[in-house]
Amino acid sequence: MLPDGVYDVFVVDAAEDAGVIRLELTILAGEQKGEIVNLASPNLHGEPALLLGTPGTLTVADGRPGLQLEP
Repeated sequence: MLPDGVYDVFVVDAAEDAGVIRLELTILAGEQKGEIVNLASPNLHGEPALLLGTPGTLTVADGRPGLQLEP
């Protein structure tokens, strides 16, 4: 797991599995630059392929991730 912090990310893969969108994110800067993070979100909706290439911000607080994708 990543240390607590805020990370700029980019969606490199997205798929739906049983109503849950699973994302692969790459970190764009800092010590973890280039690392791939896997995240599953039941709160994302829509076509997973449309999320490919979307930038966002991953926030980790108390070991819990939160993701905000740019529109």
